[in-house]
Amino acid sequence: MTTKDRQIERRWEQLHVWGPYGLLGLSVVLAVAATGLHDRSVKWYLGWSLVGAAVALQLWWHGTRSRRPGRGRIPSRAGTVYYVVRWAIAFVLTWLNGFFAFYAASGYMDADELIPGRWQRLGLFASAVTVAGAQAGGMPFGSGGQWILFPPLLIANSGLQMVVAHLQEQETRRYHERTETITELERTNAALQQALDENAALHAQLLVQAREAGVADERRRLAAEIHDTIAQGLTGIIAQLQVVANTTDPGAARVHLGRASELARQSLGEARRSVHNLAPVALEHDGLPEALKKTVADWARRTGVRADFTLTGTAEHLHEEISATLLRIAQEALSNASRHAHAARLGVTLSFMGDEVSLDVRDDGRGFDPAAVPERTRSGGFGLDGMRARAERVAGSLTLESEPGHGTAVSARVPLVRHDR
Repeated sequence: MTTKDRQIERRWEQLHVWGPYGLLGLSVVLAVAATGLHDRSVKWYLGWSLVGAAVALQLWWHGTRSRRPGRGRIPSRAGTVYYVVRWAIAFVLTWLNGFFAFYAASGYMDADELIPGRWQRLGLFASAVTVAGAQAGGMPFGSGGQWILFPPLLIANSGLQMVVAHLQEQETRRYHERTETITELERTNAALQQALDENAALHAQLLVQAREAGVADERRRLAAEIHDTIAQGLTGIIAQLQVVANTTDPGAARVHLGRASELARQSLGEARRSVHNLAPVALEHDGLPEALKKTVADWARRTGVRADFTLTGTAEHLHEEISATLLRIAQEALSNASRHAHAARLGVTLSFMGDEVSLDVRDDGRGFDPAAVPERTRSGGFGLDGMRARAERVAGSLTLESEPGHGTAVSARVPLVRHDR
Protein backbone atom coordinates (compact mmCIF):
# COMPACT_ATOMS: atom_id res chain seq x y z
CA MET A 1 0.00 0.00 0.00
CA THR A 2 1.37 3.38 -1.02
CA THR A 3 1.61 6.40 1.26
CA LYS A 4 -1.21 8.10 -0.65
CA ASP A 5 -3.47 5.06 -0.21
CA ARG A 6 -2.77 5.03 3.51
CA GLN A 7 -3.63 8.72 3.76
CA ILE A 8 -6.94 8.19 1.95
CA GLU A 9 -7.80 5.22 4.16
CA ARG A 10 -6.97 7.22 7.28
CA ARG A 11 -9.28 10.05 6.17
CA TRP A 12 -12.13 7.62 5.54
CA GLU A 13 -11.54 6.15 8.97
CA GLN A 14 -11.74 9.61 10.54
CA LEU A 15 -14.96 10.36 8.62
CA HIS A 16 -16.60 7.14 9.84
CA VAL A 17 -15.57 7.80 13.45
CA TRP A 18 -16.35 11.51 13.71
CA GLY A 19 -18.99 11.92 11.00
CA PRO A 20 -21.93 10.79 13.19
CA TYR A 21 -20.82 13.19 15.95
CA GLY A 22 -20.76 16.08 13.47
CA LEU A 23 -24.15 15.25 11.94
CA LEU A 24 -25.70 14.84 15.40
CA GLY A 25 -24.28 18.20 16.50
CA LEU A 26 -25.56 19.89 13.31
CA SER A 27 -29.02 18.42 13.87
CA VAL A 28 -29.12 19.64 17.48
CA VAL A 29 -28.06 23.18 16.48
CA LEU A 30 -30.69 23.42 13.74
CA ALA A 31 -33.43 21.91 15.93
CA VAL A 32 -32.71 24.32 18.80
CA ALA A 33 -32.54 27.27 16.39
CA ALA A 34 -35.93 26.33 14.95
CA THR A 35 -37.82 25.63 18.23
CA GLY A 36 -35.92 27.60 20.84
CA LEU A 37 -35.20 26.55 24.42
CA HIS A 38 -38.48 27.68 26.03
CA ASP A 39 -40.30 24.42 25.27
CA ARG A 40 -40.36 22.15 28.35
CA SER A 41 -42.80 19.50 27.08
CA VAL A 42 -42.45 15.74 27.25
CA LYS A 43 -41.39 15.82 23.61
CA TRP A 44 -38.57 18.24 24.50
CA TYR A 45 -37.29 16.04 27.37
CA LEU A 46 -37.58 12.91 25.22
CA GLY A 47 -35.57 14.55 22.47
CA TRP A 48 -32.73 15.54 24.78
CA SER A 49 -32.74 12.07 26.35
CA LEU A 50 -32.38 10.51 22.89
CA VAL A 51 -29.56 12.92 22.04
CA GLY A 52 -27.76 11.78 25.19
CA ALA A 53 -28.39 8.16 24.23
CA ALA A 54 -26.98 8.84 20.74
CA VAL A 55 -23.82 10.34 22.24
CA ALA A 56 -23.45 7.38 24.61
CA LEU A 57 -23.95 4.98 21.70
CA GLN A 58 -21.25 6.75 19.67
CA LEU A 59 -18.82 6.63 22.59
CA TRP A 60 -19.49 2.92 23.05
CA TRP A 61 -18.90 2.16 19.39
CA HIS A 62 -15.81 4.36 19.29
CA GLY A 63 -14.36 2.38 22.20
CA THR A 64 -15.27 -0.91 20.50
CA ARG A 65 -13.42 0.11 17.32
CA SER A 66 -10.37 1.13 19.36
CA ARG A 67 -10.24 -2.30 21.01
CA ARG A 68 -10.46 -4.03 17.63
CA PRO A 69 -7.85 -2.21 15.49
CA GLY A 70 -8.05 -3.22 11.87
CA ARG A 71 -11.30 -5.12 12.44
CA GLY A 72 -13.59 -2.19 13.22
CA ARG A 73 -14.25 -1.83 9.48
CA ILE A 74 -15.28 -5.47 9.02
CA PRO A 75 -19.06 -6.23 9.27
CA SER A 76 -19.88 -7.91 12.58
CA ARG A 77 -22.75 -8.61 14.94
CA ALA A 78 -21.68 -5.69 17.17
CA GLY A 79 -21.60 -3.39 14.15
CA THR A 80 -25.08 -4.51 13.07
CA VAL A 81 -26.46 -3.86 16.58
CA TYR A 82 -24.86 -0.43 16.60
CA TYR A 83 -26.35 0.42 13.19
CA VAL A 84 -29.88 -0.73 14.16
CA VAL A 85 -29.89 1.11 17.49
CA ARG A 86 -28.52 4.27 15.88
CA TRP A 87 -31.18 4.09 13.16
CA ALA A 88 -33.93 3.68 15.79
CA ILE A 89 -32.69 6.70 17.75
CA ALA A 90 -32.40 8.76 14.54
CA PHE A 91 -35.89 7.71 13.42
CA VAL A 92 -37.50 8.81 16.69
CA LEU A 93 -35.51 12.07 16.75
CA THR A 94 -36.53 12.80 13.15
CA TRP A 95 -40.14 12.07 14.12
CA LEU A 96 -39.77 14.66 16.87
CA ASN A 97 -37.93 17.19 14.69
CA GLY A 98 -37.22 16.90 10.96
CA PHE A 99 -33.77 18.49 11.27
CA PHE A 100 -32.49 15.26 12.86
CA ALA A 101 -32.66 13.75 9.37
CA PHE A 102 -29.04 14.95 9.08
CA TYR A 103 -28.13 12.52 11.86
CA ALA A 104 -30.22 9.80 10.19
CA ALA A 105 -28.16 10.32 7.00
CA SER A 106 -25.10 8.93 8.83
CA GLY A 107 -26.54 5.53 7.94
CA TYR A 108 -25.51 6.19 4.34
CA MET A 109 -21.81 6.40 5.25
CA ASP A 110 -20.99 3.11 6.92
CA ALA A 111 -23.61 0.48 6.08
CA ASP A 112 -21.00 -1.45 4.07
CA GLU A 113 -18.70 -1.59 7.12
CA LEU A 114 -21.31 -2.46 9.74
CA ILE A 115 -23.88 -4.72 8.09
CA PRO A 116 -22.91 -8.00 6.40
CA GLY A 117 -23.88 -9.05 2.87
CA ARG A 118 -27.33 -8.43 1.43
CA TRP A 119 -28.57 -6.85 4.67
CA GLN A 120 -26.69 -3.69 3.69
CA ARG A 121 -29.46 -2.86 1.18
CA LEU A 122 -32.05 -3.13 3.95
CA GLY A 123 -30.04 -0.81 6.20
CA LEU A 124 -29.72 1.79 3.44
CA PHE A 125 -33.46 1.54 2.71
CA ALA A 126 -34.32 2.08 6.38
CA SER A 127 -32.14 5.21 6.48
CA ALA A 128 -33.74 6.43 3.25
CA VAL A 129 -37.21 6.04 4.84
CA THR A 130 -36.21 8.37 7.69
CA VAL A 131 -34.61 10.96 5.41
CA ALA A 132 -37.47 10.88 2.88
CA GLY A 133 -40.03 11.30 5.69
CA ALA A 134 -38.26 14.45 6.87
CA GLN A 135 -37.99 15.78 3.31
CA ALA A 136 -41.72 15.22 2.81
CA GLY A 137 -42.47 17.62 5.66
CA GLY A 138 -41.77 15.67 8.78
CA MET A 139 -43.41 12.74 10.50
CA PRO A 140 -46.13 11.88 11.21
CA PHE A 141 -47.70 12.93 7.90
CA GLY A 142 -50.59 15.30 8.42
CA SER A 143 -51.77 15.81 4.84
CA GLY A 144 -52.33 13.93 1.61
CA GLY A 145 -49.64 15.96 -0.11
CA GLN A 146 -47.02 14.50 2.21
CA TRP A 147 -48.17 11.00 1.40
CA ILE A 148 -47.93 11.84 -2.29
CA LEU A 149 -44.40 13.30 -1.92
CA PHE A 150 -43.09 10.49 0.26
CA PRO A 151 -42.91 7.61 -2.33
CA PRO A 152 -40.94 9.51 -5.01
CA LEU A 153 -38.63 10.94 -2.33
CA LEU A 154 -38.10 7.44 -0.93
CA ILE A 155 -37.42 6.05 -4.39
CA ALA A 156 -35.00 8.89 -5.15
CA ASN A 157 -33.11 8.47 -1.87
CA SER A 158 -33.05 4.67 -2.09
CA GLY A 159 -32.04 4.64 -5.77
CA LEU A 160 -29.26 7.15 -5.19
CA GLN A 161 -27.89 5.21 -2.25
CA MET A 162 -28.12 1.90 -4.11
CA VAL A 163 -26.12 3.37 -6.98
CA VAL A 164 -23.55 4.81 -4.58
CA ALA A 165 -23.36 1.48 -2.72
CA HIS A 166 -22.85 -0.40 -5.98
CA LEU A 167 -20.08 1.96 -7.07
CA GLN A 168 -18.49 1.69 -3.64
CA GLU A 169 -18.56 -2.11 -3.84
CA GLN A 170 -16.82 -1.97 -7.21
CA GLU A 171 -14.23 0.44 -5.86
CA THR A 172 -13.66 -1.77 -2.82
CA ARG A 173 -13.24 -4.80 -5.07
CA ARG A 174 -10.76 -2.94 -7.27
CA TYR A 175 -8.91 -1.79 -4.17
CA HIS A 176 -8.57 -5.36 -2.90
CA GLU A 177 -7.51 -6.58 -6.34
CA ARG A 178 -4.90 -3.82 -6.52
CA THR A 179 -3.69 -4.67 -3.04
CA GLU A 180 -3.40 -8.35 -3.98
CA THR A 181 -1.54 -7.40 -7.16
CA ILE A 182 0.89 -5.21 -5.22
CA THR A 183 1.40 -7.99 -2.67
CA GLU A 184 2.07 -10.48 -5.45
CA LEU A 185 4.52 -8.08 -7.10
CA GLU A 186 6.31 -7.64 -3.79
CA ARG A 187 6.57 -11.42 -3.42
CA THR A 188 7.83 -11.70 -6.99
CA ASN A 189 10.37 -8.92 -6.43
CA ALA A 190 11.54 -10.60 -3.23
CA ALA A 191 11.93 -13.92 -5.06
CA LEU A 192 13.75 -12.17 -7.91
CA GLN A 193 16.09 -10.41 -5.48
CA GLN A 194 16.78 -13.71 -3.76
CA ALA A 195 17.53 -15.30 -7.13
CA LEU A 196 19.85 -12.40 -8.00
CA ASP A 197 21.64 -12.76 -4.66
CA GLU A 198 22.00 -16.51 -5.20
CA ASN A 199 23.24 -15.89 -8.74
CA ALA A 200 25.80 -13.35 -7.48
CA ALA A 201 27.00 -15.80 -4.83
CA LEU A 202 27.23 -18.57 -7.44
CA HIS A 203 29.09 -16.26 -9.78
CA ALA A 204 31.56 -15.37 -7.03
CA GLN A 205 32.00 -19.06 -6.22
CA LEU A 206 32.61 -19.88 -9.89
CA LEU A 207 35.13 -17.05 -10.09
CA VAL A 208 37.00 -18.45 -7.07
CA GLN A 209 36.97 -21.93 -8.60
CA ALA A 210 38.09 -20.53 -11.94
CA ARG A 211 40.87 -18.65 -10.20
CA GLU A 212 42.01 -21.79 -8.39
CA ALA A 213 41.91 -23.71 -11.65
CA GLY A 214 43.80 -20.86 -13.30
CA VAL A 215 46.49 -21.02 -10.64
CA ALA A 216 46.91 -24.75 -11.27
CA ASP A 217 47.01 -24.20 -15.04
CA GLU A 218 49.50 -21.38 -14.63
CA ARG A 219 51.73 -23.61 -12.54
CA ARG A 220 51.60 -26.31 -15.20
CA ARG A 221 52.32 -23.73 -17.90
CA LEU A 222 55.27 -22.30 -15.98
CA ALA A 223 56.60 -25.78 -15.33
CA ALA A 224 56.41 -26.55 -19.05
CA GLU A 225 58.07 -23.25 -19.94
CA ILE A 226 60.87 -23.79 -17.44
CA HIS A 227 61.39 -27.30 -18.76
CA ASP A 228 61.35 -26.21 -22.41
CA THR A 229 63.46 -23.06 -22.01
CA ILE A 230 65.43 -22.51 -18.83
CA ALA A 231 66.08 -26.18 -18.04
CA GLN A 232 67.14 -26.90 -21.60
CA GLY A 233 69.35 -23.81 -21.59
CA LEU A 234 71.03 -24.91 -18.37
CA THR A 235 71.54 -28.39 -19.81
CA GLY A 236 73.21 -26.84 -22.87
CA ILE A 237 75.42 -24.64 -20.70
CA ILE A 238 76.55 -27.67 -18.70
CA ALA A 239 77.31 -29.54 -21.92
CA GLN A 240 79.39 -26.66 -23.28
CA LEU A 241 81.30 -26.28 -20.00
CA GLN A 242 82.02 -30.02 -19.96
CA VAL A 243 83.52 -29.70 -23.44
CA VAL A 244 85.67 -26.77 -22.27
CA ALA A 245 86.83 -28.79 -19.26
CA ASN A 246 87.85 -31.73 -21.48
CA THR A 247 89.58 -29.81 -24.29
CA THR A 248 93.18 -28.58 -24.44
CA ASP A 249 92.63 -26.38 -27.50
CA PRO A 250 92.27 -22.71 -26.36
CA GLY A 251 90.41 -21.77 -29.57
CA ALA A 252 87.84 -24.52 -29.16
CA ALA A 253 87.46 -23.61 -25.49
CA ARG A 254 86.67 -19.98 -26.39
CA VAL A 255 84.06 -21.10 -28.92
CA HIS A 256 82.30 -23.32 -26.39
CA LEU A 257 82.52 -20.64 -23.69
CA GLY A 258 80.90 -18.19 -26.10
CA ARG A 259 78.13 -20.69 -26.74
CA ALA A 260 77.67 -21.21 -23.00
CA SER A 261 77.49 -17.40 -22.46
CA GLU A 262 74.89 -17.04 -25.23
CA LEU A 263 72.79 -19.85 -23.74
CA ALA A 264 73.03 -18.17 -20.32
CA ARG A 265 71.80 -14.88 -21.75
CA GLN A 266 68.93 -16.64 -23.49
CA SER A 267 68.00 -18.49 -20.31
CA LEU A 268 68.09 -15.25 -18.32
CA GLY A 269 65.76 -13.66 -20.88
CA GLU A 270 63.38 -16.61 -20.61
CA ALA A 271 63.46 -16.42 -16.82
CA ARG A 272 62.62 -12.73 -16.91
CA ARG A 273 59.78 -13.36 -19.37
CA SER A 274 58.33 -16.09 -17.15
CA VAL A 275 58.45 -13.85 -14.09
CA HIS A 276 56.86 -11.04 -16.09
CA ASN A 277 54.03 -13.35 -17.14
CA LEU A 278 53.50 -14.42 -13.54
CA ALA A 279 53.07 -10.96 -12.01
CA PRO A 280 51.72 -8.06 -14.12
CA VAL A 281 53.89 -5.20 -12.94
CA ALA A 282 51.88 -2.74 -15.05
CA LEU A 283 48.87 -3.18 -12.75
CA GLU A 284 50.71 -2.43 -9.52
CA HIS A 285 50.01 1.30 -9.66
CA ASP A 286 47.49 1.74 -12.51
CA GLY A 287 44.05 0.46 -13.40
CA LEU A 288 43.50 -1.64 -16.50
CA PRO A 289 42.77 1.28 -18.89
CA GLU A 290 45.94 3.15 -17.87
CA ALA A 291 48.04 -0.05 -17.97
CA LEU A 292 46.77 -0.92 -21.46
CA LYS A 293 47.39 2.62 -22.71
CA LYS A 294 51.02 2.53 -21.50
CA THR A 295 51.53 -1.00 -22.84
CA VAL A 296 50.28 0.01 -26.29
CA ALA A 297 52.43 3.17 -26.28
CA ASP A 298 55.57 1.20 -25.24
CA TRP A 299 54.88 -1.40 -27.93
CA ALA A 300 54.51 1.32 -30.56
CA ARG A 301 57.85 2.89 -29.57
CA ARG A 302 59.65 -0.48 -29.71
CA THR A 303 58.21 -1.61 -33.03
CA GLY A 304 57.76 1.69 -34.85
CA VAL A 305 54.21 0.66 -35.75
CA ARG A 306 51.39 3.19 -35.28
CA ALA A 307 49.22 1.89 -32.42
CA ASP A 308 46.15 3.53 -30.86
CA PHE A 309 44.29 2.75 -27.64
CA THR A 310 40.55 3.50 -27.31
CA LEU A 311 38.35 3.30 -24.20
CA THR A 312 34.55 3.10 -24.59
CA GLY A 313 31.93 3.11 -21.86
CA THR A 314 32.40 4.10 -18.24
CA ALA A 315 35.57 2.58 -16.81
CA GLU A 316 35.19 0.67 -13.54
CA HIS A 317 37.65 -0.73 -11.00
CA LEU A 318 37.83 -4.40 -12.02
CA HIS A 319 38.70 -7.45 -9.98
CA GLU A 320 42.44 -8.04 -10.14
CA GLU A 321 41.99 -11.44 -11.85
CA ILE A 322 39.91 -9.87 -14.64
CA SER A 323 42.40 -7.03 -15.10
CA ALA A 324 45.39 -9.38 -15.17
CA THR A 325 43.66 -11.69 -17.67
CA LEU A 326 42.84 -8.90 -20.13
CA LEU A 327 46.30 -7.33 -19.79
CA ARG A 328 48.03 -10.67 -20.47
CA ILE A 329 45.83 -11.30 -23.50
CA ALA A 330 46.66 -7.82 -24.83
CA GLN A 331 50.40 -8.33 -24.24
CA GLU A 332 50.38 -11.68 -26.03
CA ALA A 333 48.33 -10.29 -28.91
CA LEU A 334 50.82 -7.42 -29.30
CA SER A 335 53.71 -9.85 -29.11
CA ASN A 336 52.18 -12.01 -31.84
CA ALA A 337 51.55 -8.93 -33.97
CA SER A 338 55.17 -7.79 -33.69
CA ARG A 339 56.49 -11.27 -34.59
CA HIS A 340 54.13 -12.27 -37.36
CA ALA A 341 51.77 -9.52 -38.57
CA HIS A 342 54.19 -7.02 -40.23
CA ALA A 343 51.43 -4.45 -39.76
CA ALA A 344 51.50 -0.72 -40.48
CA ARG A 345 48.77 0.09 -37.98
CA LEU A 346 47.25 -1.54 -34.90
CA GLY A 347 44.35 -0.63 -32.62
CA VAL A 348 43.45 -1.78 -29.10
CA THR A 349 39.92 -1.09 -27.79
CA LEU A 350 38.70 -1.68 -24.22
CA SER A 351 34.90 -1.54 -23.87
CA PHE A 352 32.84 -1.52 -20.66
CA MET A 353 29.37 -2.83 -21.60
CA GLY A 354 27.10 -3.17 -18.57
CA ASP A 355 27.91 -6.60 -17.15
CA GLU A 356 30.67 -7.42 -19.61
CA VAL A 357 34.13 -6.14 -20.62
CA SER A 358 35.48 -6.53 -24.14
CA LEU A 359 39.08 -6.27 -25.38
CA ASP A 360 39.70 -6.01 -29.15
CA VAL A 361 43.14 -6.01 -30.81
CA ARG A 362 43.10 -5.42 -34.59
CA ASP A 363 45.94 -4.95 -37.07
CA ASP A 364 46.20 -4.44 -40.83
CA GLY A 365 49.02 -6.97 -41.23
CA ARG A 366 49.38 -9.91 -43.56
CA GLY A 367 46.98 -12.13 -41.61
CA PHE A 368 46.96 -15.91 -41.70
CA ASP A 369 44.73 -18.96 -41.97
CA PRO A 370 43.14 -19.62 -38.52
CA ALA A 371 43.09 -23.34 -39.32
CA ALA A 372 46.89 -23.29 -39.07
CA VAL A 373 46.92 -21.76 -35.57
CA PRO A 374 47.66 -25.06 -33.68
CA GLU A 375 50.81 -25.66 -35.71
CA ARG A 376 51.93 -22.06 -35.20
CA THR A 377 51.38 -22.06 -31.45
CA ARG A 378 53.33 -25.26 -30.94
CA SER A 379 56.44 -23.47 -32.21
CA GLY A 380 56.78 -21.60 -28.93
CA GLY A 381 55.32 -18.79 -26.78
CA PHE A 382 52.00 -18.43 -25.05
CA GLY A 383 50.01 -18.39 -28.28
CA LEU A 384 46.33 -18.05 -29.16
CA ASP A 385 45.35 -21.26 -27.40
CA GLY A 386 46.83 -19.87 -24.20
CA MET A 387 44.94 -16.58 -24.60
CA ARG A 388 41.71 -18.49 -25.08
CA ALA A 389 42.46 -20.57 -21.97
CA ARG A 390 43.06 -17.39 -19.96
CA ALA A 391 39.68 -15.97 -21.00
CA GLU A 392 37.87 -19.21 -20.24
CA ARG A 393 39.38 -19.37 -16.73
CA VAL A 394 37.33 -16.29 -15.79
CA ALA A 395 34.15 -17.49 -17.56
CA GLY A 396 34.96 -15.49 -20.69
CA SER A 397 35.60 -16.27 -24.33
CA LEU A 398 38.08 -15.38 -27.08
CA THR A 399 37.42 -15.20 -30.80
CA LEU A 400 39.85 -14.86 -33.70
CA GLU A 401 39.21 -13.40 -37.14
CA SER A 402 41.94 -13.43 -39.76
CA GLU A 403 42.47 -13.93 -43.45
CA PRO A 404 45.72 -13.93 -45.44
CA GLY A 405 46.37 -10.40 -46.63
CA HIS A 406 43.54 -8.83 -44.60
CA GLY A 407 44.89 -8.45 -41.08
CA THR A 408 43.94 -10.07 -37.79
CA ALA A 409 41.39 -9.32 -35.06
CA VAL A 410 41.46 -10.86 -31.58
CA SER A 411 38.44 -10.22 -29.33
CA ALA A 412 38.16 -11.27 -25.67
CA ARG A 413 34.91 -10.91 -23.71
CA VAL A 414 34.84 -11.51 -19.94
CA PRO A 415 32.32 -10.81 -17.16
CA LEU A 416 32.53 -7.41 -15.47
CA VAL A 417 33.46 -8.33 -11.90
CA ARG A 418 34.16 -5.30 -9.75
CA HIS A 419 37.03 -5.09 -7.31
CA ASP A 420 36.10 -5.87 -3.67
CA ARG A 421 36.87 -2.67 -1.77
